[in-house]
Amino acid sequence: MRAVGKLVREPLVQFLVLGGLLFAYFEWRSGGSGPGSTRISITPGLVEHLASGFAKTWQRPPTDAELKGLIDEHVREEIATREATAMGLDRDDTIIRRRLRQKMEFLVEDAVDQAPPSDAELQQWMEKHADALRAEPQVALRQVYLSTERRGASARIEAEKLLTSLRSAGPDARIDALGDASMLPRELPLGPLSEVVRAFGTEFAARIEAIEPGQWTGPVESPYGLHLVLVMERLAPAPPALADVQPLIQRELMAERRKARLQGLYERLLTKYTVTIEMPKEKDVKKQDSAAQGKGGTR
Repeated sequence: MRAVGKLVREPLVQFLVLGGLLFAYFEWRSGGSGPGSTRISITPGLVEHLASGFAKTWQRPPTDAELKGLIDEHVREEIATREATAMGLDRDDTIIRRRLRQKMEFLVEDAVDQAPPSDAELQQWMEKHADALRAEPQVALRQVYLSTERRGASARIEAEKLLTSLRSAGPDARIDALGDASMLPRELPLGPLSEVVRAFGTEFAARIEAIEPGQWTGPVESPYGLHLVLVMERLAPAPPALADVQPLIQRELMAERRKARLQGLYERLLTKYTVTIEMPKEKDVKKQDSAAQGKGGTR
């Protein structure tokens, strides 16, 4: 009895039962005008639905002639659908099979969406995925650039001499006239490490992460040349507050729920079926491969 009660409380089961009852009711009201019947019944509700769809698209109600055209089009669609089904055109059609699968899975997803997660569930999900949500480390730096292309083999020696002078001058050293001119920024204010990557490259940014703040260091290589670097400030990545990432977390959590619900549904439905799989024999596969290669080689 507990299992039955739990099954009855399932949103998908309730939805399917309600859908079945509604289908039976409309079949009774229409006098049997569903698939397999030669009677097509256009109800007031259907006419209102067609007119409402037209109004949403064109921002005005349809004229009498337009409404008649909508009804005629619906009748043609109903006739075509019934005749195609009677002829078996829906069988083994990949597009129709995919659409039917989508509609069934939409029912499950709609049932999941009816119950949004609580703040406690969102907080628990955030703690579980803390590393993925953690913000980038932030860094502020100053740098003096020396071009290896201009200075050649002496670039590193000159960089070492300049580094000694900068260390003597300290973090507040004037650097405007030092090094070689370039389009690279001499200073980067406190910001995400990705800004360093964008300006100086990945390898340079990786070296910066290992430099202690407060002292001139180098030379550090980049795709452009050599740099003498002062890391002024660094902030370690910190987990965000729930309020800052709640929409993202809710979206990810709901996606996980839909996936889990679909997985559970297919596992339950699979118990109703016996699946037999016959793999092609290895010799047959080799023959097919050889035939395909033969066709591709003759032109």
